[in-house]
Amino acid sequence: MLLNPVISKLSGKLVVLASASPRRLEILSNAGLRFEVVPSWFKETLDKSLFKSPYDYAVETAKQKALEVAHRMPFKHLKSPDVVIGADTVVTVDGLILEKPTDKQDAYRMLSRLSGKEHSVFTGVAIVLCHDKSGSDTDYKVVDFYEETKVKFAELSEEMLWEYINSGEPMDKAGGYGIQALGGMLVEYVKGDFLNVVGFPLNHFCKQLGLIFNSPPESPAHKIKRESDEAWSLVNSLSEGAANGEVELLENGKDVSQSSMQEQIVIGPECSRQDIPHSIVSLLDGFKASKTLFTASKLKVFDVLNSSNSLTLEEVAGQINASVLGTERLLEAAVSLGLLERVKQQNTSVYRNTEQASRFLVSESPESLNGYILHCNDMVWPLFSHLENAVREGTSQHELAFGKKNEDVFQDAYYSKDEVKIRFMDAMHSIARVTGKDVATAFDLSPYKTACDIGGDFFKDDLPKADLYILARILHDWSDEKLDVLLSKLSKMCTPGCGLLVSEILLDEERKSPSRALLQALSMTEGKQRSPTEYSDLLQKHGFTLKHINHTDNLLDAMLFVKEDPNDRRTLLGCSSASIETAELE
Repeated sequence: MLLNPVISKLSGKLVVLASASPRRLEILSNAGLRFEVVPSWFKETLDKSLFKSPYDYAVETAKQKALEVAHRMPFKHLKSPDVVIGADTVVTVDGLILEKPTDKQDAYRMLSRLSGKEHSVFTGVAIVLCHDKSGSDTDYKVVDFYEETKVKFAELSEEMLWEYINSGEPMDKAGGYGIQALGGMLVEYVKGDFLNVVGFPLNHFCKQLGLIFNSPPESPAHKIKRESDEAWSLVNSLSEGAANGEVELLENGKDVSQSSMQEQIVIGPECSRQDIPHSIVSLLDGFKASKTLFTASKLKVFDVLNSSNSLTLEEVAGQINASVLGTERLLEAAVSLGLLERVKQQNTSVYRNTEQASRFLVSESPESLNGYILHCNDMVWPLFSHLENAVREGTSQHELAFGKKNEDVFQDAYYSKDEVKIRFMDAMHSIARVTGKDVATAFDLSPYKTACDIGGDFFKDDLPKADLYILARILHDWSDEKLDVLLSKLSKMCTPGCGLLVSEILLDEERKSPSRALLQALSMTEGKQRSPTEYSDLLQKHGFTLKHINHTDNLLDAMLFVKEDPNDRRTLLGCSSASIETAELE
């Protein structure tokens, strides 16, 4: 495959797709690329009249999508991406750019224009390479390109048009059709890259990656230096229709026109990040953002909006039994955080879930994190309210937060009532639902015929016999002394070649990231967060050798250990001694 030669060079890098499109996610996932999805907040309202051609518009939109995510992540997500991918697909016919239809009538107008005609599908793609410099500056290099595919529609009858429109498929697709699904029945022929019409030109993308990672440092990328939010006001002003020459970009002190924008360097003003500490301000507001998410989940805002396509402010307030004023402020805050969308309809505004909210925040969603969010609100938030005491004493604040001694909390706080027990189990299952697939497929586990997921009172209960034992989010919670008890029991149960799958948040070897693990450690449990080397040392003492590591880019990473044969360390599941001594990074 074209992408294979650069996959190894992306290993260990945080690759981000700045798009919530399920089509683009599927195309890149099928290509074997590991990445995280962070939908862009860039408003796709650039004035089309400012661009000489449709592909210039698509490329510029893709670039601004990617740059917005690259800029936002260090402050809103508290981690910096290495590579951000942005894309924008447009359909053009008779000189008109057709994007996503706003309603059924708009879809009808679009599809009627395409009936019996050949049209062009352009996808603009931007690849942003992020490099942290000394201090607080970041260098951004942007490589962008576009792909064109020709598509010919058959003559469409009114009946066929409305049958397709009423299927609902046109509503989230450029040009009002999806060629990979029902929309394929409308098409007579395609000239060019089929996947480009689906939403992402994979072949061209692979070639560009090859050029980037196999060429000298001065590759075909434009260097973009971000030093303050004021520089972004130039970009955002384009979204507000600055069409008459009010917007100017500067290159080496000279004015440059919009027509050559994608070849230019965007330079921020003299005011730098040192003058406006964005990362500190973001942290100051972090607890407010968390509590907004917790409160919206507790009041079932996402569930209420999921039951209807969209609701007015008054309708939401009525269904969650809250004041209109309070609901308005909660919904507006949720919109600002990207959790909800507010859309103008006729003379009023309506609210609806974003795609990520529908996927991860609705309680009945297969990937819902709702249970864990409620657990954080009810159990974790009170602990962190007493963080100053926890740091001074170096102990958990369960007694201060819940009126229970630390050793009694698990029994009393979690299991004294059935509903609390169920809520805790749902919290743990929430994480499993999101992480389970990536952890379970991180390695080839086909040599193991039986598996045991360790849970319950594993310090007292006997363990069943299995070929593979799974420790998911367990090792970080317990003291070394208690882990010795558990791991000794496991070691006695395991015969040579037996596997041990460990799922935890893995720290880097310098213990600097990810911050999520280090923040979790502030709950002051008796255990600790570890790096792969530290986990390897812990397990090695009990006869387990680290075989593979997989940084999944999900909430949990994975490590596969194998029980040694004390008489022959060279034969573990057919592995050579070299492959056992050195963990293989997936």
